[in-house]
Amino acid sequence: MPEGHSIHRLARQFTALFVDEELAVSSPQGRFAAGASRLHGHSLVSALAHGKQLFLRFDNDLVLRIHLGLYGAWTFGGDSTTFSGSIGAPRRTADTGQGAEAAQPPYAGPPEPVGAVRVRLVSRRGWADLRGPTACVVITPREEALALARLGPDPLQESADPVAFVTRLRSSATPIGVQLMNQAVIAGIGNVYRAEVLFLQGISPWRPGKAVPESEALAAWEDAVRLMQDGVREGRIITTTPSARDGLTAGTAPHYVYKRTGEPCRRCGTAIASTLLAARTVYWCPECQRR
Repeated sequence: MPEGHSIHRLARQFTALFVDEELAVSSPQGRFAAGASRLHGHSLVSALAHGKQLFLRFDNDLVLRIHLGLYGAWTFGGDSTTFSGSIGAPRRTADTGQGAEAAQPPYAGPPEPVGAVRVRLVSRRGWADLRGPTACVVITPREEALALARLGPDPLQESADPVAFVTRLRSSATPIGVQLMNQAVIAGIGNVYRAEVLFLQGISPWRPGKAVPESEALAAWEDAVRLMQDGVREGRIITTTPSARDGLTAGTAPHYVYKRTGEPCRRCGTAIASTLLAARTVYWCPECQRR
């Protein structure tokens, strides 16, 4: 499932390509035909990413709420100023962040839809196709406010309150490894960021939230902010430093523990462990994350 940095990249892409543009909105697949008709011919006012959810606000006081889930992805194309590629999962072309600079043929309008395109947005300069989302609904600003109120603070938002995260985390005995995946505690963290933040802080995924000191909770928040900002900039999650990679490239050694079961810890050499925690695989170093 795409983590928060990907959704913020999406919001930037929609802002650059569609804000203040009158859009042709359709549902080639047909499943979103009624919703598309409510947005067709209206202009996009703004795009907001909060955690793993995207809110596209239109000038007729309606909002398109998208949650990509496990299989959703947006694919973009257009003129030479437009990023060309996919953001989401699965990706059809690499999200390297370099699409806007790549050579492209002259823009002659969007191609024929391929596959089950739930929503298509078309502007003067480009187009975007959405496939496979978990949620794709038209809502009101009041419904948007209610949806946002159910989410925890987002580390990628400048106005986010880390104290709110610390309070929610430390108010429960639920393991921190579970709470970091709870979007009501902190929005945008997925399995990769969870594993890497806990490793960097030397915290066991099973430590109860209320047993995490405020200073350590704030440090975990700061790591999440830093790593997710890197993810927005790079278009992928890379948490290792050059020294930790020991001569390997970031592409071949991007993580400390995530999906490295049985491999040696980059710090102490202990075999990385993995097991299920609340139905999701958790990765950790038994030596570096004892506490």
